Amino acid sequence: MDQLALLFALLLAAVVMVPLGDRIGLPSPVLMTIFGGVLALLPFVPNVEIPPGLILPLVLPPLLYAATQRTSWRQFAANKRPIFLLAVALVFVTTAAVAGVANALVPGLGIAGAVALGALVAPPDPVAATSVAGKIGLPRRLVSILEGEGLFNDVTAITLYHVAVAAAVTGSFSFPGAVGQLVLSAVVAVAVGLALGWGANKLATVLGDATLQTGLSLLVPFASYVLAEELHGSGVLAVLATALYMSSSRAVDADDVQGRLAGHTFWSVVDTLVTGIAFGLIGLELAVVMGPVADRWQQLLPAAVAVVATVVVVRLLWLLPAAWLAKRLHRKKDLDEDIPVNWRETVVVWWSGMRGVASVALAIAVPLTVDGGEPFPEREAILFIAFAVVLVTLVFQGLTLPWLVKKLRVRHDSAAEREMERQLALRVAKATKKRLREIEQDEDLPDEISEALARRAYDVGVRISPDIVEEERHEAYKQRVTRLKKIHRLQNELLSAARHEVLTARSEQGVDPEVCDRVLHQLDLRSYRG
Repeated sequence: MDQLALLFALLLAAVVMVPLGDRIGLPSPVLMTIFGGVLALLPFVPNVEIPPGLILPLVLPPLLYAATQRTSWRQFAANKRPIFLLAVALVFVTTAAVAGVANALVPGLGIAGAVALGALVAPPDPVAATSVAGKIGLPRRLVSILEGEGLFNDVTAITLYHVAVAAAVTGSFSFPGAVGQLVLSAVVAVAVGLALGWGANKLATVLGDATLQTGLSLLVPFASYVLAEELHGSGVLAVLATALYMSSSRAVDADDVQGRLAGHTFWSVVDTLVTGIAFGLIGLELAVVMGPVADRWQQLLPAAVAVVATVVVVRLLWLLPAAWLAKRLHRKKDLDEDIPVNWRETVVVWWSGMRGVASVALAIAVPLTVDGGEPFPEREAILFIAFAVVLVTLVFQGLTLPWLVKKLRVRHDSAAEREMERQLALRVAKATKKRLREIEQDEDLPDEISEALARRAYDVGVRISPDIVEEERHEAYKQRVTRLKKIHRLQNELLSAARHEVLTARSEQGVDPEVCDRVLHQLDLRSYRG
């Protein structure tokens, strides 16, 4: 098997693991990691030969961009305190705790190497956390916490990592310089991200076509990441700024139906494939990591166990008082933020702190040598311990998280979502009725058309949430919705017959396939619009 065949195997597995995971109740990232580990044990599977410096730029931008599309700047602003406590403060605390343990248990590692190890294992993986949380039906507020933490913690951790690695390579360290680098990295990243987001939105308007706009959305995250890194900024933060700006600006164009459908479908595919490859690579890299430490893994095992325990315990010890404090402030100041409402939800957030792609990529990217030409202190030990943390937190916690959620009875708050849908349905019905009144003032509509449009205006909201109908009219609207569903079903059968006829004509001699495709596209859009 060569590298290309291995890539196709991972892509195929990424597609298969999604329905398999849904059927057996396990997250697909965990299954892909196990699949990669099994492949690594097979003698005919080659070692992965991806330059370490390319893993983060190739994997993180699309994954972060896809994850950011599911949220909004308003949500980040509302949850700034929980995000700061988890994505910034906890990363610093975890880094310090791991560095202390590693420096004491691994002779020759040094303070700088220990801090680098602490920084690369400190951030929970944004993709693993949100993928796992989304599949097991956690309350939306907990998913929001994990998304915010996962999207911002890499900014802090990667900056700390670069500072520590630079100190180990050069042999010098300046605290003011490190703080300045952190601030400069954030400022440059935000500036680059917003500038590229603005430019990309302007270019998308010029392009017009949904296919070209979707292609542009694939290129922009990579450009944002690379440009920010070239200017010594945080590539991760730049991608977040770009994605948030583009999503908030794109929301203004409410009539871009085709663009939203195309973009959503495209990014769902990208998210599935890249996530599968990323976590498959984690399992495959086992062979690369275990080779250099094959003769001393037993000596490093106690240190690895201690670091894993430190990562897990520190998160719990931090979350318990942080959640308590957040609840007190929430009640006192009536803040609009997503927080765990009880100790059960706090435990679930704790157990959701899985490490993944970023930790592996940063571990592999540790330099081979320092400035003097000597080997980087205990590089093999750093890789071994980092992979131990990733495998235990990702595989063990990922496999047991569904069981824990079920045991603690932490359920999806469906009642709150139904109420939110009801409120949105009311707003939709009012907006459509208001627009209809404006049209009636501007145009002379026959009575039968006005009555038909009035019914359709209200039906828009009823289809979203039937609960908005008054109780005495509920049965009548229920019958009407049933009748409309039947009409819609029969209409779809008519459109299906039309599509079959076009496809039949497409294979006939003398018929232009391009014309057939254009007609078929119009029929497909008609099916979507109902």
